[in-house]
Amino acid sequence: MDHKIELLAPGGDVDAIKAAIIAGADAVYCGLDTLNARNRATNISFEQLIGIIRLAHQYECQIFLTLNVVVLEREFKSIAKLLSKLVNTTLDGVIVQDIGMFNIIKQYFPTLDIHASTQLTTHNIGQIPFLKKLGASRVNLSRELNLREITAITAVCREYNLLSEVFVHGSLCVAFSGLCYSTSASVGNSGNRGRCSQACREEYETTATGHNFPLNIKDNSAFFDLPALIDAGVHSFKIEGRIKGANYVHTVVDSFRKQIDGFLNTGELTEDGERLYKVFNRDFSNAFLRGDLNQSMFIDNPRDNSKVHALSKHKAGESQSHSADKLQDKSQQISVVQIHEVEQNLQTDKNEIEAEVVEKIKHLSIEKVPLTLSFSGQVAQHLAVSVTTTGFSVEQNSFTVKSTSLLRPSESASIDKATIEKRFKSFNNAEFLLTELNCDNLHVGLSIPFKELTALKNKIASLLNNAVDIIPEVTLPALINHPKVAAKINSQAKNELSILICDEADAELTTITDADIYFKLPDAYKRDCTKYVGFLQDNPRLIPWFPAVLIGKDYDAAVTILEQVKPPLIVTNNTGIAYQANALGIKWIAGPFLNTTNSYALLAMKEDFDCSGAFISNEINAMQMKHIARPENFKLFYSIYHPILLMTSRQCFFQQSVGCEKPRIDNGCMLSCDKSTTITNLKGVSFEIDKQKAGYPSIYNQDQFLNMDIIEDLSNLFDGFMIDLTNIGAGDRQSPDKALLISQFEELLSNKKPNKKSDSASDEKSDSVSNEEANKEAKNPIDNHSSAKQQLHNLVPQSTNIQYHNGL
Repeated sequence: MDHKIELLAPGGDVDAIKAAIIAGADAVYCGLDTLNARNRATNISFEQLIGIIRLAHQYECQIFLTLNVVVLEREFKSIAKLLSKLVNTTLDGVIVQDIGMFNIIKQYFPTLDIHASTQLTTHNIGQIPFLKKLGASRVNLSRELNLREITAITAVCREYNLLSEVFVHGSLCVAFSGLCYSTSASVGNSGNRGRCSQACREEYETTATGHNFPLNIKDNSAFFDLPALIDAGVHSFKIEGRIKGANYVHTVVDSFRKQIDGFLNTGELTEDGERLYKVFNRDFSNAFLRGDLNQSMFIDNPRDNSKVHALSKHKAGESQSHSADKLQDKSQQISVVQIHEVEQNLQTDKNEIEAEVVEKIKHLSIEKVPLTLSFSGQVAQHLAVSVTTTGFSVEQNSFTVKSTSLLRPSESASIDKATIEKRFKSFNNAEFLLTELNCDNLHVGLSIPFKELTALKNKIASLLNNAVDIIPEVTLPALINHPKVAAKINSQAKNELSILICDEADAELTTITDADIYFKLPDAYKRDCTKYVGFLQDNPRLIPWFPAVLIGKDYDAAVTILEQVKPPLIVTNNTGIAYQANALGIKWIAGPFLNTTNSYALLAMKEDFDCSGAFISNEINAMQMKHIARPENFKLFYSIYHPILLMTSRQCFFQQSVGCEKPRIDNGCMLSCDKSTTITNLKGVSFEIDKQKAGYPSIYNQDQFLNMDIIEDLSNLFDGFMIDLTNIGAGDRQSPDKALLISQFEELLSNKKPNKKSDSASDEKSDSVSNEEANKEAKNPIDNHSSAKQQLHNLVPQSTNIQYHNGL
C-alpha cells in the first residue's frame, strides 16, 4: 500500500458528528440547513459548523460540507454570500453536484477544496479529466461499480492527481444516484434537491413472485472487502448515514476504524462485524462491489433488520447445540419466550451503546470561543488592542496589535467606547463570543484616523484566522443574456423541432421532415462492436445521442464510435463522452440527464469544454427557467414530449416482480433482455418496468410527458424543442403514429400563439389590407395552434406536465 487511507463518516447532527470524531473518523461530511442532499437530516447551522470545525481539528479530523444539490438561478446570490463566509473558515472541503457551483467556486473562491458528489454518477475514466478541469480535487465513485472498474478509475484518478472515494457502508439506492426522478416526477420532491421520498422503499401490491417491496435492496457493506479496496487504490472509505443518529454513527465508525487499523497493523482482518448488526441495518450485501448482481441483494423489509438478525443468530446457535437427527425440527422452531429473551438482549445492547456514546461525547464542546478586547493608549502613543481568547493553543491565546499613527488630542472626533463598539462588535460572530470590550486604559479626547481603526480590526481578524487575511465578500457580476444565434440575423428566430429515435428503421423519418434527428445509442455493446459506426456513417443526418451511463468496455465502445464516425455534432448525457468530444473537436450538446438548471452550468460547459448548447432540466418550472442567461453562440433546448423516466438501475427489476429464470445478471442480460412489466403501489398507481436490449433496467411513469404550455410561455428562451419517439417505457400500450406526431408538433411550433407584441404588429398592417383580413390573418395561427394542441392530446391521452408546474 502506497497511500493513506481515510475513513470518512457521516454527520447528520451535532451529536452524530461528535460521535464520529471520537470514534476515530479521519473526516466527517455534514450539511447546513439548505443546499444539501439530506433534507431529512437534522443538519446544522453555520454557527454550529464553525464550532464543529474547531473541535474536529483538535482531533486531527477534517470537515467537509455538503452542497450537493442542483442549484436554481435565483439561489446564486445567497450561495455567493455563504461561500464568502466559508472561504474565511478552516473548512477542509465542499462536496458539490451542480456544474454551475463548480464554476463559481473555481472562479471566485479558489481556496475552497471541491469534492465531486456521488450525485454526479461518476462511473467511467472519461469523467475523471472532466471533473478535474471543472475544479474537483476528489471524486466519489458510483456505488454500482465493481472492484475491477474501481481499480481502472482510481488509476486514472492518480494520473490527474485526484483522490477517490468509495462508499463502504450504509443504505444503497437501487437507482443510479443523480438519475432518480421517482418523486420529482409526481410531487416535486427531487433527490437532486435532497428531498428523496424513497419510492424504492415503498410497499407495492404483491407481485407475481410474492414480493411486497420489489425495489428494496439491502444495505451496502464492504467490511470484509477493505483489503481489495486498498489494493484498488481507493483513498477514502465513505460511510453513508446522515439521517442516522449518534449511536449508529459511533458503532459503524468505531467498527471500521478497528478493522482498518487491525489490517494495516497485522495484514489480517481482525473484526467479525457483529456490532454492525446491533444498529439499524437492512441486512448487508457487497454484490455491486463483487460484480455479482443477484436476487439476494433484495430484502422484503425496508425497516431495521437488527432483531431479525439476532433471532437468526439465536436459531443457528440452537441448531448447533442439537444432534443432527433433530437439527431440522429445532432450527425451524423458536419459542415466544426465546424471542422475548433475544429481543431483550438486543435492547440491552442498544441501551449500552447509547450510554457509551453519551458518556464519550458529553464533554466535547462546540461553544463559541470567549474573546476579550482591551483598548489602551494616551496622547503621543500608539493605540494598542490586547486580544485574549480561550480554547486556542497557548501560543495563540493572547496577542497585541498597535496602530501605525500616534494618538492625538481631538475634542470633535475623539475615539470613545461607543465608536469602538460600533467598529468592533462584528467580532461577536459565529466563532467568537465577545465577552468584554474594555476601554478603561484608553484616555479620553484622543483620536487617530478612522482608517487605522479599520486596519486594526482587519489585523485582529487575520490573526484570529490563523494569520490569513479575511477575504472580502464576493458579489457575482450580472451575466449577459446573449441573443439566440439565429436572432442576430432574424429577429423572429424560429423554434426548431428535433426528434429522438432509437430504432434503426426510424432513420427513414429523415425523408418526411427537416427536423434534426438524434439517434439514441445503447448503454451496452458487444466487444469489438462496429455496427453503429457503419450505421451512422451510412446515415449522416442522424446526430448521435449518448446515454447517461457508460461503464467500462461500454464507455470504450462509445469512444470508438466518436473516433471513427467523427460526427460534426453529438448530444451526450455523459460527461466522459463530453470530455472526449471536446478533445476530438466535435461539437456537443449537453443532454437533459446532465440536470442543467442554471446559467453558471451553461457557462462552465461553454468555457471549459466548448459546449455548443444544452437541454434544460425537465425538473424545473417556468419561473425557475425564465431568468437563465444564454452564453454567447449557445443554443438552449427542452424536451416537450418523452416517456417520464423515474429511475435507472444496474440491478434487475424483474427478479422481484415477474421473476426470471436466471438467479443473477450476466453479460447476456444487458445485451439480449427486453422484458417489460408493471408494479402498482398501495395507492393504485402503476409504473412501467422496461428493459430494452443493450439498455439498463428502468422504471417509467405510465403517463407520457407532454408540455405544450412552454411553447407559449418561454419560446423566446429556447432555440428548439425535442420530441422523443423511442417508445421506451410504453410497455404494451399502442404508440401513436410517428409521422402524424411529427406533423402535429411541426404545426404546433409553426403556429405559436402570437404574443402581445406580434398582435400589435398585425394591427399596423398596410391600409391596403382590410381590418377584417388583418384580423383573419392574425387569428389563423391561433386556430391552427389550438387545433394542433387538441390533436396531440388526442394522440397522447395519457399525458402530464406536472413537473413543469411543480418545479424544484
